[in-house]
Amino acid sequence: MKKLLLMVFISLAQWLLAGNAPHIKITVAKDGSGDFTSIQKAINSVRDLGPSEALIIIKTGTYHEKIVIPSSKHKITLQGENKDTTIITNNDYSGKPDAFNEKMTTFNSYTLLVMADDIKINDLTIQNSSCNEGQAVSLHVEGDRFRSRNCNILGCQDTVYAASNHSRQYFENCYIEGTTDFIFGQATVVFKNCTIKSLADSYITAAATEADRKYGFVFLDCTLTAKEGITKVYLGRPWRSYAKTIFIRTEMGKHIVPEGWNPWKGDNMFPDKEKTAYYAEFGSKGDGGNTVNRTRWSHQLTKKDLKNYTLEKILDGWNPGN
Repeated sequence: MKKLLLMVFISLAQWLLAGNAPHIKITVAKDGSGDFTSIQKAINSVRDLGPSEALIIIKTGTYHEKIVIPSSKHKITLQGENKDTTIITNNDYSGKPDAFNEKMTTFNSYTLLVMADDIKINDLTIQNSSCNEGQAVSLHVEGDRFRSRNCNILGCQDTVYAASNHSRQYFENCYIEGTTDFIFGQATVVFKNCTIKSLADSYITAAATEADRKYGFVFLDCTLTAKEGITKVYLGRPWRSYAKTIFIRTEMGKHIVPEGWNPWKGDNMFPDKEKTAYYAEFGSKGDGGNTVNRTRWSHQLTKKDLKNYTLEKILDGWNPGN
């Protein structure tokens, strides 16, 4: 009986360990030393709706690609060799003619589009090199339970599109830069220990949180910096009426304006958004962290309020893990 129980225990342990291991490992290398020289071809090779993680290891190099991870290619991890030397770059923008001579929009200007659930990207640079030509998205995420760690996400206007109402996203130790509304969308997103750099006098966030969502964008222990000469940056403005954005224990440079937030007046379809948007801070620090002159329609959280801003609550039970 003891032997039987031991065998069952060993089998169970092996099954659990196997469940956490990738079912396939693929290497992408520009020099031809891997399985593929193209990241998109590596993604295409992964079995649809695979049983567990597919690990795609991307060697150092600059990959000039426009990449789509479709909904059928879930549970993929893109693992770069080094975030500063493993670069995915493209230069599409809204208004640029596509292959059919149709003008692109913000929503198909991406460098990387993530439509699948359970996608992770680590130690990579995602870049849209177009600047001041129109909205130009670097990273467009629609899938649920998306995680990015130790990545550079570079662009100008509309760098990160955190799309879709059902999507939960987590960014940790990432560097994100842009000009106008460069973190925008409907998703529920946590930015943890990230550096956010403004390249122009403009707006950092443009949330479009839907009315039925308790959380929108939440920044935890982040740092807001700016390009030299930039002096007038707003924390955010509401793209849609129920926009929600919270900054908790954030170091803010002197480029952040005293009022903090902008109501986005002049939007005839969605007027008076400041009446329904929810913008708040707790423990803001630095030259731009003085909240005395913040707009009257924004909020200052209390220590008691922080119990509602744990990862478990914000992400509705999803743990982004290690």
